[in-house]
Amino acid sequence: MLEDLSDLSPLIAATTQWLTGAYPAAGGALASVLCEMQARQAVTAAAWLRYPTPVDAALVGMAGPGGSARLDWITGADGGGAADPETYAWRTWVDEVVASWAACLLTDPELAGRAVAVLAGAGTPVEFRRLVAPDDTDRAAAALLRHPDLLAPVAALHRAQLRDLLERGSALAA
Repeated sequence: MLEDLSDLSPLIAATTQWLTGAYPAAGGALASVLCEMQARQAVTAAAWLRYPTPVDAALVGMAGPGGSARLDWITGADGGGAADPETYAWRTWVDEVVASWAACLLTDPELAGRAVAVLAGAGTPVEFRRLVAPDDTDRAAAALLRHPDLLAPVAALHRAQLRDLLERGSALAA
C-alpha cells in the first residue's frame, strides 16, 4: 500500500522539469501550465509504480536516481549547462526509468489507464484526469509531450519493464 512517498518530491520535480524542457508546451502561459500538469501526473504515477514503498523512496533518495545524461544524449539535448553545477544540479535528480515510464503513459492511453488502475487498487487517493482523460485544450498544450513518434526513443528505453509490471499487477495492491 502506498503511504507517504514525499521523499520522491525532488525526483518527481526534476523528471517533470526534464520532460517539459525536452518537450515544451505549444502556446503561452496557460499551455505551459497544462503541459506541466500532464507531465507531473505521468511522472508521479511512474514514480509511485517504480518506488511503491517508503523504503524504496528513501533508498532512491539516498542513492540518487541517476541523472539525465543518457536521456539528454538520446534526445540530443546539450545537458543544460553541465559545466555550471548550480544550473546542472537539478538534472542529477532526473530518473531515467521514471521518465521513460512517464513517456509511455503520456503516449499510450491504454497503459496510462492500467497504471492508474494499479495505483487506485493500492489505495492512491490522487486523481490523474489530465493523464488518462485529457481534453482538447490539454492535448493542444502538450502536443509535443504526447507525440508518440517524438517520445518513442525515451519510451522505448524501459517500456518492456513497465508492461511486465502492469501485466503482473503489483505489490502495491497488496
